[in-house]
Amino acid sequence: MPSATVVDDAPGHTPSTGRMIGLDVARALAIFGMFAAHIGPEPSVGGPMGWLMEVARGRSAALFALLAGFTLILLMGRPQPRTGRSGRQAAGRVLIRAAVLIVLGYALVLLDTDVDVILAFYGLLFVLALPLYRLTARTLAIIAASTALVLPQVLYLLRAAVDGGNWADTLIDLDPLARITDSDGLLELFVTGEYPALTWFSFIVAGMALAKLDLSRRDTLVKLACTGAALAVIGYGGSWLALHMVPGARAAVSAAAGGGPPASAWWSDAVGEEFASGYPAWLLVAVPHSQTTWSIVGNTGVALAVLAVCCLTVQLTKDRPRLLAPLAAVGSISLTAYVAHIVAIHFLGADNLEDLDGWAPLPVFLAFTVAAMLFALLWTRYFRRGPLEYLLRAATAPARRIT
Repeated sequence: MPSATVVDDAPGHTPSTGRMIGLDVARALAIFGMFAAHIGPEPSVGGPMGWLMEVARGRSAALFALLAGFTLILLMGRPQPRTGRSGRQAAGRVLIRAAVLIVLGYALVLLDTDVDVILAFYGLLFVLALPLYRLTARTLAIIAASTALVLPQVLYLLRAAVDGGNWADTLIDLDPLARITDSDGLLELFVTGEYPALTWFSFIVAGMALAKLDLSRRDTLVKLACTGAALAVIGYGGSWLALHMVPGARAAVSAAAGGGPPASAWWSDAVGEEFASGYPAWLLVAVPHSQTTWSIVGNTGVALAVLAVCCLTVQLTKDRPRLLAPLAAVGSISLTAYVAHIVAIHFLGADNLEDLDGWAPLPVFLAFTVAAMLFALLWTRYFRRGPLEYLLRAATAPARRIT
C-alpha cells in the first residue's frame, strides 16, 4: 500500500510534494477496517457495532487492492504514462516494489498470527497488471469487468481440480518459491490462497481505470459514487435474488459451509469464507472472501463509493484540513501501519483475546486505531514518508541505472 505521494526520480523532473488526500483518507479507512477484522469485536455482538465489524470484513482488503491499482498508475505516470528511459525506470521501480512486498509478506507469515497477510498477493498483482498501464480508462474498465465475470468460474474449476487430483503436489514440488517459503508457492498465490490473483486481479485493474479519471471534478466524483452504489446493489442484490430464486441454492450453500446459516450469504461471511469446491451453488453467494463474481462486483462497488465519498469530503472540508489530518496521516504511511499492526498482534497475542485475561476486543481495536493516528501525525510532522515507505523507496534506487 504505497503512499499516494509520487516522487519522480527521472532526470529533469521536479519531485512532487503534493498529496492526494482523498486517497490517503480512503487508505486509512481500509487500514482501520483491517484492524476491525483482525482484532475487533466479532460481528456476533450484534447491533451497530456488530454491523460495522461485519462490513469491514473483506471489503477493506478489496478497497486496498483497488487503491493499489491507483498507485500503480501514479508510479507509472499520471495523467500521461511515462515513456522512454523514464518509463523503463518507473517499471523497474514497480517490479522492485513488487519483489519487496512479496518478501515482506512471507516474512509476516512467519510470525504465525491468525492474519491472512495480503502483501505477497499484492506484489504478484503489481507484476501482472504492470503491462496494462498504458491502456485507457474504458479499456481497463472492460478488462476489470470481464475478469470479474470469467475468472471466478475458472478459479472454481481449478480449485475443484486441486481437490480432486495429485497434480498440485507435483507442481508444488517443482516450484522454487514453494520450497523457499515452505508454502504452496505460485499455486497458492494464483489459486489456493486467501487472496488468489485470479479473482483479485479485477480489483487492481479497476483501480487503474479509476486513476485515469479526473477526480478533482466534483461531477466525476458524484458519478463515481453513484456507479459504486449501483455495483454494490447489483453484486449483493444479485446474489440475494439468485439464492432465493434458484431451487435448492440455500440448502446447497449451507451444505458447502458445513451447515452454516445461508440467510446472510448474499453479503456476510457468517456462513463461512472458504471457496467451497464441489458445490456449484457457492458461486451464487457474495460473501466478501468467497471469490465469486457477485462478491467482486459488490466489493468493487463499495470501494468505489468509499473513495468517491472520501474525495468529496476532502473537497468540502478544504477550509478545515485538520478535520481529516489524522486519517490522511495514517493513509500516507499505510504500509508501515499495516505491517506494524501485524507485528503488534504477534507480540501481544491480540488475535487470541479469549485466551488473555483482562483483554476485550473493542478496547484493543480502539487502542490500535488511536495509536496509529497519533504515531502517523507525529511522524508526518517531520518526515514525508513512513519508515517502511522510506526503505521501500531506497530499495528501488537501482532502477535509476536502467538506460
